Amino acid sequence: MNRKGSIVAVNVSDRKGVAKHGVPAGTLVVEHGLAGDVHAEGGKRQLSLLALESIDKMRAKGAQVKPGDFAENLTTEGLELDSLPIGTLLKVGPEAILAVTQIGKACHKGCAIRELVGDCIMPREGIFARVIQGGGVKPGDIIEVVHVSGGDSNGER
Repeated sequence: MNRKGSIVAVNVSDRKGVAKHGVPAGTLVVEHGLAGDVHAEGGKRQLSLLALESIDKMRAKGAQVKPGDFAENLTTEGLELDSLPIGTLLKVGPEAILAVTQIGKACHKGCAIRELVGDCIMPREGIFARVIQGGGVKPGDIIEVVHVSGGDSNGER
């Protein structure tokens, strides 16, 4: 397993269920999420991540999609996110630490992303995390596995 990748995009939105737009930088807030994003409200799914490789799979099927279109906060490259067990710790940028809390999720009814592209890869390959240690994040930052957990059975697949 590759243990290191990079951040391709940092994405936010002010409404749930819609594509997010890229920002030049963001702040990850402890036990909250990405500052300025509608999903930054604490809980188990404070932050969503999706690999560019997953987006590329949709592009190969003819979908005209880009980072943020699947409502992910962080678009990554070079790290197999959906292979990381629940509890894995990730270092993002110079100081932020995330804990993987969930792999995938059920797509809600009326999902704008599914309607836009005909499929939504988030339920299969996106992951969710809690912010354990805050810090800045921007495209080009390194994201790396710092601890692999044995996982737990509370994650949704």
